[in-house]
Amino acid sequence: MCAVALGIFCLITSELLPVGLLTPVGADLGVSDGTAGLMVTVPGLVAGFCAPLVTVGAGRLDRRLVLCVLIALTAAANLAAAVAPGFAVVLAARLLVGVGVGGFWAVAGGLAVRLVPERHVGRATALVFGGVPTASVLGVPAGTLLGELGGWRTAFAAVGALGLVTLTALVLLLPPLPPSRHITFPELPALLRENRAVRAGVAVTFLVVTGQFAAYTFVRPILQDVSGIDSGLVSTLLLGYGVAGVAGNFLAGARDPYRTLLVISAALAVILALIAVLPGPVAGTTLLLAWGLAYGGVSVSVQGWMIKAAPAATEAATSLMVAVFNLAIAAGALFGGLAVDGLSAPAAPLGGAALMLLSALTVRATAIRRRPGSLG
Repeated sequence: MCAVALGIFCLITSELLPVGLLTPVGADLGVSDGTAGLMVTVPGLVAGFCAPLVTVGAGRLDRRLVLCVLIALTAAANLAAAVAPGFAVVLAARLLVGVGVGGFWAVAGGLAVRLVPERHVGRATALVFGGVPTASVLGVPAGTLLGELGGWRTAFAAVGALGLVTLTALVLLLPPLPPSRHITFPELPALLRENRAVRAGVAVTFLVVTGQFAAYTFVRPILQDVSGIDSGLVSTLLLGYGVAGVAGNFLAGARDPYRTLLVISAALAVILALIAVLPGPVAGTTLLLAWGLAYGGVSVSVQGWMIKAAPAATEAATSLMVAVFNLAIAAGALFGGLAVDGLSAPAAPLGGAALMLLSALTVRATAIRRRPGSLG
């Protein structure tokens, strides 16, 4: 489980690394912040399509082999980005990162039910998805710091090296994992049609993650332009954001996912609205930490939602969730980029807040249908 968690950490770090490097990459390669945001949009789109494709295409292959191939591809893509001569080559490398992220996450997300006893599945899932906020704690801030000290290419090279370390850990620690069942393409839309809880989980995932990345992709200009925080402090504040996210992940891990996502969505709606309008470093820092704590519980909660919604088809349900999760990252980054370039930095978190409110209403309606008169 620790090796799988390291894989998730490496992949999410790879996917989100440009968040702290938008400005230096854009300045070096001659593109705007909005255009540089495509480094997040492109892998998100590709990962969204590759999650179900890899799940079905893996067929009867050992899942251990699949995970190793995907992490190796991600490592190679980051090393290629580190030596890219222009922005087009960087985007091509980011496309390969999307393949790795979508496929790895879809396969790994439901492995807890196979690797640990049933009574430990909640905690094991929290451990695996602890790689997501930990990527914010160590990955993105460390990448941002490396970018400031040695240039953005050094940051990409370091993540490529981390991918090779992860590959070694998977080879040495992960047992053989023959597929438990062969998933076919028709099963995926059928699951959406026939399982109302899966449909609702997919909708909530899209709303929360789109709202998150509309704002978070542009957290650097938001902190600088709205909160008045010096650019040199951004990496330190992102570290605090990530620490809060790790706490949020483990706080949410063993709790009811429906109730937890209702609280998270409502809290993020308020936080994103406030960070868009409240000036000052103190307000910005406080809201950023609260933001990290709230969003830290999202990944483990939506995975828990899918495990509860489709216990007999966990891998298929997870692939749908991962597909929507990553398409939502792309949609959020694109929406935020249009808002920042067309309006201003505060427009991105305000749009995100509106989507979080819609998510809270969706979770509430789902919980009422599940158990009239209660939240879940």
